[in-house]
Amino acid sequence: MHRCEVCNKTKSSGNKLNYKGTQLTKRTKRTRFPNIQRVRVIAEGRSTRLNVCTTCLKSNKVTRAV
Repeated sequence: MHRCEVCNKTKSSGNKLNYKGTQLTKRTKRTRFPNIQRVRVIAEGRSTRLNVCTTCLKSNKVTRAV
């Protein structure tokens, strides 16, 4: 479910930083998920439902069906 079917954007991992004052004290692992929406789009001449990230929706990489 956490994958865009247009650009294949998927989860990414990194560090969650804990700051105490101005000194970095601790790093723990975290996971970031893309904002995936299940929308009805026009693909290959017909209307289908796809899991699309909001970046692709805003940049008009897909055409929404009415």
